Amino acid sequence: MKKSIFSKILGSYFLIIFMLAGSILIVSHITIKNFYIDTLTSSLIKNGVTLNLKISPLIKENRLNDLSTLLTALSEEISTRITVINLNGMVLADSEKDPKEMENHRDRLEIREALHGRIGKSIRYSSTLDSEMLYIALPITIEDKTAGVLRLSLFLSHINKLFESIKYKIFEIVLIIILITLLGAFIFSKSISKPIKELTNASHKVAEGDFDVKVFFKKEDELKELSDSFNYMTSQIKDLFFEVSSQKEEISRIISSIQDVLFVLDKEDIIKLSNDNCKIIFDNGEINGKHYWEISKNAELNEMINQAKEEKKNITKRIELNNKIYLASITFIQLKEEMVVLLSDITGITNLEKIKKDFIVNVSHELKTPLTAIKGFVETLDEEENITNKDYIDIIKRHTDRLIFIVQDLLHLSSLEERGGEAEVEKVDLEHLIEKIIRMFDDKVKGKSIKLNLRLINKVPQLSGDIFKLEQMFINLIDNAIKYTDEGSINISLESRNGEVRIEIQDEGIGISEEHLARIFERFYVVDKSRSRKLGGTGLGLSIVKHIVLLHNGKIDVESELGSGTRFIINLPINLL
Repeated sequence: MKKSIFSKILGSYFLIIFMLAGSILIVSHITIKNFYIDTLTSSLIKNGVTLNLKISPLIKENRLNDLSTLLTALSEEISTRITVINLNGMVLADSEKDPKEMENHRDRLEIREALHGRIGKSIRYSSTLDSEMLYIALPITIEDKTAGVLRLSLFLSHINKLFESIKYKIFEIVLIIILITLLGAFIFSKSISKPIKELTNASHKVAEGDFDVKVFFKKEDELKELSDSFNYMTSQIKDLFFEVSSQKEEISRIISSIQDVLFVLDKEDIIKLSNDNCKIIFDNGEINGKHYWEISKNAELNEMINQAKEEKKNITKRIELNNKIYLASITFIQLKEEMVVLLSDITGITNLEKIKKDFIVNVSHELKTPLTAIKGFVETLDEEENITNKDYIDIIKRHTDRLIFIVQDLLHLSSLEERGGEAEVEKVDLEHLIEKIIRMFDDKVKGKSIKLNLRLINKVPQLSGDIFKLEQMFINLIDNAIKYTDEGSINISLESRNGEVRIEIQDEGIGISEEHLARIFERFYVVDKSRSRKLGGTGLGLSIVKHIVLLHNGKIDVESELGSGTRFIINLPINLL
């Protein structure tokens, strides 16, 4: 059951007041009683000291009858029972009873104290007189020696009656104080709970969307400060609410206008946001609030979403959906563990790429036949001794060769792109393969005073790969090194490390400036166009090399400085997965 703050405050006051009232009753009762008993004790001690002077001579002379008479007379005079006990605890005289009928008093607490020369005090129930008694015992000293004990005692019954009377008076006073205090607590609790209740009601209205509600208090206190802060807060919330609403509407319009398919998944794989194209492509009506697998039956897309969630990373991949090609992009948001799925229709771009590839292949095939024929006729003419325009024939032959090389490289590059990751995998001995390729360049290096060196840093195991493509890769890189090196050495090194083969091809040629390094693997990109044209370069060799390296799941880097040579670094996995 919910308790109001009023009942909590009032209940707390009730508890505190009753605890204080009870404490006052108990403490006052004990204090007053102790005060009265202490006062009686002092009076008895004074009487005892006075009586001691009269009793000592009678005890010294052993006049017990006179002692009994004296005690009886004095007892009536001071309204106190008087008893005299010897050192053995025997009662010598008593103002109210015959000593012979009384038991030994040596073990009584107050008697033991007095026998040790101290004033003894005790409050206990007397079985002899059937009443609660206050006992005070003083040592009787004769010639500086304890000769006995003088005990004085009073009935506490009349004191208890007085205490009862006082207790009722205190109770009446405390009851009046409780009633007055409770009335004040009630008024105070109301003064606290009422404004809090107003603030609570106002908060409920704000929660329901009423931002115009205000709370005003007249008293200059903390509650007024709270109400002013509340009013300021509601005005700020109102401004923020309208700002957020405007931004939300704007975002909704932007999302709706996006031509791509967009939806957002929360951490439970439920679609929390989507655009109209998403509903159209999945043909599922209202999809918000559903799990993505309820609306998507595409296994490839669902697998991408699962992978992005498990690996907590972004994934981009081409997929086929409803007979169209989409670029699927899954963005994982670390903060909320949500995912943004974006499907971009690239069917037109894909078709255009296919058309471009087909065009290159077709053009290459169409050019290759007539170029081969032209070259054949030029070579025939070149053999005729009576031909006078031999220089022109040489130019035609050289450019024809260049066109043929370009066509061959285009066909080779197109084949690599078309087949993608396909490779005819077999065991390749790189050392044997490179030695064979080096022998192919014997004539070229002799003409330029260049030395080709192969260095094995450690034992290199056989590599899983496509031997023909790897051969093409080495031929292109070594041919480039020879073309751009006039003299010096070209060093090829092999090293096995961490399940990979590291290949380095370093020349001492002209080098490449830093501005060109980032683009040398682009097709048709040539650093020195005049020199490349002169040497017959097509601008496709390094692009082919990069495709072959990627086909083998490897990496290729280049380091170079202008005038200081170039080094290509290739890392290939020993086992091609």
